[in-house]
Formats: sequence, structure tokens, C-alpha cells
Amino acid sequence: MQTITIKINERSKAGIALKKMLEILETQPGVQIVEEERSPYNPEFVKKIKAAEKQKGIVIDTNDIWGSLGLK
Repeated sequence: MQTITIKINERSKAGIALKKMLEILETQPGVQIVEEERSPYNPEFVKKIKAAEKQKGIVIDTNDIWGSLGLK
């Protein structure tokens, strides 16, 4: 199986025509259309954010902020 990546401007006439043609082709056996959107974010940045989400957070008492942080 071969994979082909095509960027389409869905607002242009050619883009609309090509998208409709691909929808017709998708009904044929052996043809599969896979839509993939790429993130505009740097992959390293995303990795850091996901790692941070897994870490335990700190619970802060709003009545004693400095004490909650161990800075008293």
C-alpha cells in the first residue's frame, strides 16, 4: 500500500473539486482516506506539557500561602 499526502485549501475551487473526487474514490475497495492534522506546536514543547500533566501538583492553602510552600 502506498501513502500519499496532499494539502488541500478547502476554500478554493480546485480544493473543493479534489475533496469531492477523493470522497468518491473512498467508496472503492482498496482506497482509504485518512485525514491527519498536525499540531502547530513544537513536539518537544508538547512532550514537556504532557509530562507535567502526569506530575503531582502542590496543594496550597490560601489562608497560609507561604506555609503551604514551606517558606515560613
